[in-house]
Amino acid sequence: VQLVESGGGLVQPGGSLRLSCAASGFSFRSAHMSWVRQAPGKGLEWVSSIRSDGSNTDYADSVKGRFTIARDNAKNTLYLQMNSLKSEEAAVYYCKFSTYRGQGTQVTVSS
Repeated sequence: VQLVESGGGLVQPGGSLRLSCAASGFSFRSAHMSWVRQAPGKGLEWVSSIRSDGSNTDYADSVKGRFTIARDNAKNTLYLQMNSLKSEEAAVYYCKFSTYRGQGTQVTVSS
């Protein structure tokens, strides 16, 4: 299993970022996928999940209405569109499959 996140960076409060996760080594089209994040000094926090066919999505209350999870099964890629970012959402964002997660991508929200 390999999960490679990208798309993080520095953004001002209120800004947007789109994260991507390239998956390989397993049947991505059959996999329930998630995004989780870890802020400095804190534990892992679940952000969002999507079913294998994209038919159902779930979000943490704190990101509902601002974040959108999506997937392209033809490209074995998971996405997270993040809008109206807040400073407290600065974290390392990971995509997750079962017990696996990638190396993460750093999101910094600062003016």
